[in-house]
Amino acid sequence: MSALITPELVALDTYLGTEPKDVIRHLAELVVASGRATEIEALYADALAREAKTATGIPGGLAIPHCRSTAVLEPTLALARLSTPVDFGSKDGPADLVFLIAAPDGADQEHLQILAKLARSLMKKDFTAALRDASNTQQIVELVNNVVAPVAVAAGAHAATDSANTGTGSAQTGMKRIVAVTACPTGIAHTYMAADSLVAAAKAVGVDLQVETQGSAGLTPLDPAVIAAADAVIFAVDVDVRGRERFAGKPVINAPVKRGIDEPGRLIEEALAAALNPNARRVSGTVDQNDATEKSEHLGQKLKRALLTGVSYMIPFVAGGGLLIALGFALGGYAITEVADEVVLNNSLFNLPDGGMLTYLGAVFFKIGALSMGFLVPALAGYISFAIADRPGIAPGFVAGSVAGFMGAGFLGGIVGGLLAGIVAASFAKLNVPRWLRSLMPVVIIPLIASIVASGLMFIVLGGPIALLTVGLGDWLNGMTGASAVILGVILGLMMAFDLGGPVNKVAYAFAVAGLGAATLANQAPWQIMAAVMAAGMVPPLAMALATVLDRKLFSVTERENGKAAWLLGASFISEGAIPFAAADVFRVIPAAMLGAAVTGGLSMAWNITSKAPHGGVFVFFAIDNFLLFLLAVAIGTVVSAFAVVGLKRYAVRKRAVDAPEAVLVNA
Repeated sequence: MSALITPELVALDTYLGTEPKDVIRHLAELVVASGRATEIEALYADALAREAKTATGIPGGLAIPHCRSTAVLEPTLALARLSTPVDFGSKDGPADLVFLIAAPDGADQEHLQILAKLARSLMKKDFTAALRDASNTQQIVELVNNVVAPVAVAAGAHAATDSANTGTGSAQTGMKRIVAVTACPTGIAHTYMAADSLVAAAKAVGVDLQVETQGSAGLTPLDPAVIAAADAVIFAVDVDVRGRERFAGKPVINAPVKRGIDEPGRLIEEALAAALNPNARRVSGTVDQNDATEKSEHLGQKLKRALLTGVSYMIPFVAGGGLLIALGFALGGYAITEVADEVVLNNSLFNLPDGGMLTYLGAVFFKIGALSMGFLVPALAGYISFAIADRPGIAPGFVAGSVAGFMGAGFLGGIVGGLLAGIVAASFAKLNVPRWLRSLMPVVIIPLIASIVASGLMFIVLGGPIALLTVGLGDWLNGMTGASAVILGVILGLMMAFDLGGPVNKVAYAFAVAGLGAATLANQAPWQIMAAVMAAGMVPPLAMALATVLDRKLFSVTERENGKAAWLLGASFISEGAIPFAAADVFRVIPAAMLGAAVTGGLSMAWNITSKAPHGGVFVFFAIDNFLLFLLAVAIGTVVSAFAVVGLKRYAVRKRAVDAPEAVLVNA
């Protein structure tokens, strides 16, 4: 294993600017210059994205910007001892010691454990004091290596600070007991530093505290007996807690992970107070809707997360069902829709219908696909509700979705029904009920009441109006011809390329697949919309692949390698294949991708191209009518985007030039 840090990765007593982004960029440049990462822009962007989630300044004049990045080749630490401290968001002031921790996207456990050990060492004042006193870069390297070097442990011994779980030791009789979970988005630094801060604060006030660190170095769950004996629980997390149901019924304090570093004593005090308060908030039997991550979300973010969850779980039903229906048409012809029920019920492999084996298999495939597509609205509603209320929301969500389908409210009805079911289920999950009733709440009471309320409202109040709206929308789409259809295709193309698999892309895709169930030979508009969406979604990765061929010098080695993979990703309708290019140069890649995708979407609608399959790209050619025109539309959009991105990279505003000589890093 190579060294985590070398003298070339250390900048001593250097001025690196006045803002965190300036320091992070210079440290990223050191990492790339040392050959440990492939591209400055990608590493810099990933580190800044992590910084935007939570400030990385910590007490003691320290900052630990960190990230996982595909640009990083091996786990690396870069250190700057600043001559002019920079504010990284710590309450006690700016930082003069800044550590950039860069981990590969798929770093192995051994490396991640070393990084976690280093992060914990930063909480020790003697270690940071030694770093400040070091006179040269070699001393810095030796200090860090001494901290992260493996230490021989006698058989049977257990080093609390290096384990996944840390604690204050055995509890004394009468001592208050607290359990805690710490977790941050990357799981490299804050997770372990918060754990050690909480343990130290608990020890200072005579409280027994055991911490489960849910980080990159692995997870060792707390002993169930320890959880059962605890008086309260602290969730110092910025992400969802894994296995939250283990803590059901315990008084809970929710906080961001950084507060576990900055204010561990206050968290201990709040947990002790909650343990004595019979009205304190408690962990529900399934999911605590008041956790730290949700408290930081506003209503729009919560709705977006719920809708995207529903769409994500719905897509497999639609993708499989749509392909099976397309296979049914390919084998049995379009007339199979009229006889499929009769054929599958009255015939078998040993009693073939008129038309023989192809007709029988066509009917079977079509019917399986149609039944799968029948889950579109219930699955959408069920998993929207699940995103809001966890498992108790699934059943009422599916029921409300089924009611929406029964009443003809369709896709819109499924969204409304899922939201209603989730909100009702989540509301009842928050109730503080007697212990004997808690086990029945998620299994019987919540699903029953949420189903009655959500489905009752759909039947009595909402279903009819939403059905009328759905019918009106369908009639409008069916009537679209000429210029209006082309405009719709352009809009869908722009949406597909706007965020490459993100929320806007998913909205356009969901809009397309939601209509497939209503498509018929007499009403081919939904198939046309599906073809436009799929064709436009193929353009961004194909265009980036072509651009790397047109002008290789404009792209890094990593981007050229990504370009080779993007050919297949684009052909398969995986828009995310263009993300590595957008991440490195978003303001030139995204506009170029949107331009070509809009052209393709408009051409697809203008040429009346249809797709009965919701996914697959060129590999579902049998489900695409006018397949040659489909390929031509994709090719034209690809060429437009490729030349656009090459032109923008050549002639648009260039990246910031390297700073003046006085800002260049100097190792003292």
